[in-house]
Amino acid sequence: MWYLSYWVVPILSALVWLAMLIAMLTTWTSQGSPRYPSMEAGQHIAYISDIGAQGLKPLFIAMSTVTVVTFDLAFIFERWLRHTGKLTPNTSIWQKLYSVCAIIGSIAGAAGLILLSIFDTLRHPNLHDAFLVLFIAGYIVSAIFICWEYQRLGVHFREHSVLRWSFWIKLFFILFELGLAIAFGVTQNRDQYNAAAVLEWVIAFIFFFYVLSFFIDFMPAVRGKGRQSRETEMDMAGVETGRGDGAAEGGQNFRGNGYVNGTNGYTNGTNGYTNGTNGYTNGHSNGFANGTAPSHIPKPTEPAPLPSRNF
Repeated sequence: MWYLSYWVVPILSALVWLAMLIAMLTTWTSQGSPRYPSMEAGQHIAYISDIGAQGLKPLFIAMSTVTVVTFDLAFIFERWLRHTGKLTPNTSIWQKLYSVCAIIGSIAGAAGLILLSIFDTLRHPNLHDAFLVLFIAGYIVSAIFICWEYQRLGVHFREHSVLRWSFWIKLFFILFELGLAIAFGVTQNRDQYNAAAVLEWVIAFIFFFYVLSFFIDFMPAVRGKGRQSRETEMDMAGVETGRGDGAAEGGQNFRGNGYVNGTNGYTNGTNGYTNGTNGYTNGHSNGFANGTAPSHIPKPTEPAPLPSRNF
């Protein structure tokens, strides 16, 4: 159940964010798309922060906080799982550094979102804009570093396709969100507030898919836990049937202590032979019956005892 919680965390974070966006957009449209006091002249489409500065401010603060706190936990869990080997481990100190930088960037982005929801655009417009920049920049920087980490991991673990998928998803987020953020800033500076508002909503919904994508990163840990459990059950079944850890199909090829009254895995004999010593049976020597081998035929070298396989 603990492994299940890893990939539930980004899903929970994404769903809370989506629910908040839908609740705010639905509230604004159901009220007849009113023009709030924080909106600029000629602006007809409300920003997320315009809606959040009104009666939905408690919802805006609470759900924004839950979203980013749980999302940052996903970064921390990812670092922990790689450190403990539940996910493909980092192969260099640089990869670990990239992961730590991604966590720091996500914490900065989380602080930006929480603070911009508290210092709303109606009462604290300058602080609100500054924290908005911190929110967007923090998570873009975080995405750059975790994308960098996954690119290096993919080089060393080419057999893990999930690393490639995760890398491309994060790279798409970096490029697309960065382009939209630049367009948002340009339209703001040109007083094209309706276009800027649309871009802000698009950025917010793409952020939902970015957060949701992190559950893919934890799937190898869940599969690894299941595989380990099945192997453990097979080992326990082998012990219960008395076959030991070296059992193979059909009860053949037992390793160590799997036979009765024998030494080194064989029955009633010494060093791999039956009822005799060193490969000779019933008192015969060197392949001659009831006699001594001719002097001109050298006695074969006795085979060395087989090493014990009891481990």
